[in-house]
Amino acid sequence: MKKIGIAVFAVCVAGLAHAQVPGTKPGLWETRIVKQVVDGKDMTAQINGAMAQLANLPPEQRAMIESHMKGSGFGGGGMRVCISPAMAAKHELGGDPHSHCPPASTEVSGNTISFVVNCTYEGRTTVGKGQAVLNGDSYAIHSDVKETDSKGSHTAVSDIQMTYLGSDCQGIKPMDQK
Repeated sequence: MKKIGIAVFAVCVAGLAHAQVPGTKPGLWETRIVKQVVDGKDMTAQINGAMAQLANLPPEQRAMIESHMKGSGFGGGGMRVCISPAMAAKHELGGDPHSHCPPASTEVSGNTISFVVNCTYEGRTTVGKGQAVLNGDSYAIHSDVKETDSKGSHTAVSDIQMTYLGSDCQGIKPMDQK
């Protein structure tokens, strides 16, 4: 179940990387899971506990894990990503620009982005939808995703908060430079 929680988190943020979002600022953003329900079970505390453990690892262990996660940092409340000036100029949020599951469609209306995901990668099919709403220096992101593979299906409903922390990326490489 932990894998689907992390996968849904990645789908939500990566899905938004391709959306044209009004008001995106260059600099450091922190992404935090507010609520994660997997197969009807609330996994929020377990996932946030794992994120807190990662943030408190010794520097060498933390660096090794961050290198596997493409250099994203772990802050007090979640994972940190750096948005470059070029990404901000195109109004892109963070996420893996080489995502294996980019959104099938995105629609922007005012300060709201709606997205749909529908893809198959390495034997796993991901189908879902979500919405991100910009409010000042933060995004509230909601998604509903179903993943199916040879072992079965899992559903996940997520609420994620992205908050702008400032123009200094504190050594984290911008997403488009990885």
